Amino acid sequence: MRIGLVGLGNMGAPMAARVRAAGFALSVLDTRNDVAHAVAVACGATAVDSLATLASRSDVVVTMLPDGGTVRRVVLGPGNRLLDALAPDAVVVDMGSSSPTGTRALGAALAAHGVGMLDAPVSGGVRRAADGTLTVMVGGDPALVARCVPLFRAVGERVFECGPLGSGHATKALNNLVSAAGLLAAAEAMVVGRRFGLDPARMLEVLNASTGRNHATEHKLAQFVLSRRFDAGFSLGLMVKDLATALELARDTDTAAPFAEECRALWTRAAAALEPGADHTAIVRWLESLAGVTLEAPHD
Repeated sequence: MRIGLVGLGNMGAPMAARVRAAGFALSVLDTRNDVAHAVAVACGATAVDSLATLASRSDVVVTMLPDGGTVRRVVLGPGNRLLDALAPDAVVVDMGSSSPTGTRALGAALAAHGVGMLDAPVSGGVRRAADGTLTVMVGGDPALVARCVPLFRAVGERVFECGPLGSGHATKALNNLVSAAGLLAAAEAMVVGRRFGLDPARMLEVLNASTGRNHATEHKLAQFVLSRRFDAGFSLGLMVKDLATALELARDTDTAAPFAEECRALWTRAAAALEPGADHTAIVRWLESLAGVTLEAPHD
């Protein structure tokens, strides 16, 4: 199976290395030609100069792009596009975070040309992308899923079939709603504790030994907040986008989601207050600014 990968950002580049390490022939493309060539040299892939060239060299094309609108333009155009050179039995796999309804519409457009589509977003962040231990959430025809399982196993430790096309993207958006809520709640509690005079590091120890433990308390607050690194590798803007997708899903299913509305509103306020491109863990800096305190460990 020949793989093409479009998008070599924080997640796409380490995923490319895992695909090559699994023995697949890999062609790569990015809007930044220097990045594409650097990734190709590092992992033994082939950098190409157009979407049509990449499509002609690939049985399966993976997109790792910021949103569904970008994926649609890459696939259908206008201008340079994948569709011009995709074989009738090729498969497009959107492994980024896109709108589930948009994914289904794109899948229908591809099906009219005999091309299959899966959505297979991932969770786990940059470190797990480099380790090949991502969680993969797949939506689409089970026969296409079975065909692409070796690819998913190259980048992921756990692969979940979630249902028809769009189900992977729906699951990812809802997962990120829970993730965003967990980070926000834990950080707010720690800021309140800091104002009271509690030690942030000790608070975090207690949370992780108690019922308040969540993914953020275990894997983000000490590593990226108390350390003041704020470089987990996933932007605050992308988190806001994923929260909007979760709300879109709630509206499309006529489901009241008052907490999701409030959560998205808070993340949106933080994004407006912080610098463009801020890491999602930087939302804690926004909370700190509201309270006039910092969770930074005191210096002797």
